[in-house]
Amino acid sequence: MNFLYPGFLFSLLAVAIPILIHLFNFRKFKKVYFSNVQFLKAAKEQQASRSKLKDILILICRVLAILFLVLAFAQPYFSSGTSINPAAGNLINIYIDNSYSMSAVNTEGSLLDEAKRKAKEIGSQFFPNDRFQLTTNDFEGRHQRLVGYEELVNLIDEIKISAAVRSLQQVINRQQQADTAKRNVFNYVMSDFQKTFTGNSTLVKGANHRFSFIRIPANTIPNIAVDSVWSLSPAHQPGDQEKFVIQLHNYGRETGNGISVKLVINNQQKAISTLTVPAGKSVKDTMTFSGLTSGWQKATINIKDYPIVFDDELKFSFKVGTGLKILQIAGDPEERYIRSLFAGDKYFALHTMPESNISYSSFSAYDLLILSGLKTPSSGLVQQLKSYVKNGGSVVIFPDLQAGAAIYNPFLQALSLPGILSVRADTVQVSKIELNSNIFKDVFEEAPLKVDLPGVNRYFIYAQPGKSSREDIMQLPSGQSFFSQYQQGIGKIYLCATSLNKDDSNLSQHPLFVPLLYRIAFNSVQQQPLYYTIGKNTQLSTAQISLTQNESLRLITKQQEIIPEIRQVPGKTLLYIADQVKSPGFYELSKSDSLISTYAFNESRAESDMQYTSDQELKQIFGTPLTLTNSNTSASNATVENNHTELWKLCLVLCAVFLALEALLIRFFYKLKI
Repeated sequence: MNFLYPGFLFSLLAVAIPILIHLFNFRKFKKVYFSNVQFLKAAKEQQASRSKLKDILILICRVLAILFLVLAFAQPYFSSGTSINPAAGNLINIYIDNSYSMSAVNTEGSLLDEAKRKAKEIGSQFFPNDRFQLTTNDFEGRHQRLVGYEELVNLIDEIKISAAVRSLQQVINRQQQADTAKRNVFNYVMSDFQKTFTGNSTLVKGANHRFSFIRIPANTIPNIAVDSVWSLSPAHQPGDQEKFVIQLHNYGRETGNGISVKLVINNQQKAISTLTVPAGKSVKDTMTFSGLTSGWQKATINIKDYPIVFDDELKFSFKVGTGLKILQIAGDPEERYIRSLFAGDKYFALHTMPESNISYSSFSAYDLLILSGLKTPSSGLVQQLKSYVKNGGSVVIFPDLQAGAAIYNPFLQALSLPGILSVRADTVQVSKIELNSNIFKDVFEEAPLKVDLPGVNRYFIYAQPGKSSREDIMQLPSGQSFFSQYQQGIGKIYLCATSLNKDDSNLSQHPLFVPLLYRIAFNSVQQQPLYYTIGKNTQLSTAQISLTQNESLRLITKQQEIIPEIRQVPGKTLLYIADQVKSPGFYELSKSDSLISTYAFNESRAESDMQYTSDQELKQIFGTPLTLTNSNTSASNATVENNHTELWKLCLVLCAVFLALEALLIRFFYKLKI
């Protein structure tokens, strides 16, 4: 057993005080004269023996009470059993949580300032030759160096609140990656220990690492956050009506009343709403507006909710297109249904090619290909379609029933589509429509109880393939496919069981034909996510970009300029940014002087939930004995706790026990039957 403050052991001399009191009885006796003391002699001998026993027991209690009180101040401890080599030196790895939650304020100031002060205090308790390594949420490379105490202090002073979010397991893994060089390793974790930070799973850690968790006390603060946003508009057209759904989440225990929500696009307010958010619940609201021009739009959703403000704003970006290009390859020059459908909207630019004169090189310029009534689809067309779909294109196929299975089976099988079993000529009606598919989702304001579905007179019976890549949008009786979507890589192929000829089906004249083709056209445009999360999304994507040897792509914002790593994959260009994005905002992707895309980055909402893990829960997820203190514990005490078991609390308890026994002896001793 060792002592943290051995100097207090000199106070054990105070044990002499009760001993001296016992040896020298300073009480004065008064003489009382009796005429006959014969009866008092026996009583005196009996009382003297009981008084002597009582005095000895009281003396023992007083001595032990003083002994354990002095030991409590000296703070004895036992080694935890982990071997320490004093000659090897120490490596002290200190993690300081600099997430947004650490910007909260308590009686000592901000939590981050308190953690920084505590880290300096702990570092000062070690020897000059010991080495230190600092860890923060940023996981900066410069912090992986082993430094002395003076340089550690400078690094600590530079720490600022960061948008990066880490888990406790990630922090432990990072600390255990340090080059120990056979040193004694001490790991300190200073945090408010939010539940989103600690998690619920048992932590995995090395056997030779000593961990000490130091809690920076924080108060549970009510908070309402802008949680997410998504679009209900199938496509963004100039001047068209736009619908965006925003979601607020209340992380507090009280209802948020009258929360004002503003939608600002390109620095102009477009919509405003007032919401009531129940405690612990989420609330959605649809914001409708119009009047946008073509190009990239920078949008922001704002609320006001103090004192936590980092999640009161959500940025997102989207592009309003100038038009959508569609190519129709027609086997029948007289077919007019596709032309009539798209000619009524200037947003669609339809170009028609006859089957006999197809320009394969122009496929990449179109967002959607429609094959209608091809008589003899060639192998060259197959190869070009496979390349087009592989690069993210969408193709719609309305077959020619007159051509038959002999012509179409090689064509379909080459495109990895099911073959034709037979041609059936009987009048039936489409029996099922999938209203939850992306094609018909949000087309109807309310799900109709009974839908007028197309009728069919003649159609192909397709083989039933595995449904892993197939989605039936409309079905015939007996589960036969009528109109299905086949996902192939990042592209799609839509296959119909009948032609556009009115003798085969009334699909081309049916009211469902318009939303069916319109939604397919809108969904054929590859949309990038509305926003990304800092620290979570390290890969961006955009439409395929061709670069010459001397050209490069740059992500530009007001604060910094990033040159991403580029990788070309079928249909798109991937941009790898690692951890270079540090702050929220809009980042413009530029090639030379031309704008290609705009990306929006936001802070993670993991820090929005101000609920904290209790000491008992921390000990459970750690899995092994854990040193857990708070910021009020002295640095020297925290240093010892990292490798030892304290006994001062036990000493205080024993001191109180013996004082209580002394009081009981003084009051009740003569009532005991001995």
